Amino acid sequence: MLYYLTIALQGFCIYHTIKNRNQYYWIFIIIFIPVIGSLIYLVTQVFNKRDASIIKENLTSVLAPTKKVKDLEKKLQFLETFQNRLDLADAFFEIKDYKNAIIHYEVALKDESQNNYFILEKLIVTYYNLEDYKKTIFYAQELKQHQEFKQSKSEFIYGLALDKTGQYDVAEKHLKAIDQRYSNYSERLVLAKFYIKKDKIEESKAVLNEIFVESKHMTKPNKRKYGVTISEVEKLLKSL
Repeated sequence: MLYYLTIALQGFCIYHTIKNRNQYYWIFIIIFIPVIGSLIYLVTQVFNKRDASIIKENLTSVLAPTKKVKDLEKKLQFLETFQNRLDLADAFFEIKDYKNAIIHYEVALKDESQNNYFILEKLIVTYYNLEDYKKTIFYAQELKQHQEFKQSKSEFIYGLALDKTGQYDVAEKHLKAIDQRYSNYSERLVLAKFYIKKDKIEESKAVLNEIFVESKHMTKPNKRKYGVTISEVEKLLKSL
């Protein structure tokens, strides 16, 4: 029993490390010093950020990622409501089962009495991850009329889909919208790479330099969270 609890604890800590983009040396500590390393990680990286109930929920997700889906499928069968279907779609989305997520999102989308903005946001992400760029663009265009779409992650994904379909000039316009100071570091790195691909080296340098300067003023949590991104920014700057 102790062996399985140790494995479960290690699994949760490693999952938490990757999900929150913490320093990767934690993985080695967790693996090579199983119990003590995991406990140190929990105390320093988890308990001061999340309460025990959330930890328990995440641990269950790691050990039985489809349990939540099965429970929600039964709930939907018992009572077919908009919210129950949406919860099931979100559960599929969480485990990256995008095809099943789409099925339920699109059924939920038919309920015109609901605010469907957030469903369209999820559909944009799911279709992009499935490399169905035409559908991504289709649903993004449904959102373009909304003020919230401007400078959002949805607009950024729309720009990526446009790029994938060869609409480079229009893509650049929407990708640039995400270039906001002291935020969106990962997306801005993608924008810099887009500029490099289009041989716009000076534009790429400008974006990368901004991120580099901003990284010097980051809080410790953000430095841990965006450490991989900042490292890649520095490498790209040296290569240009």
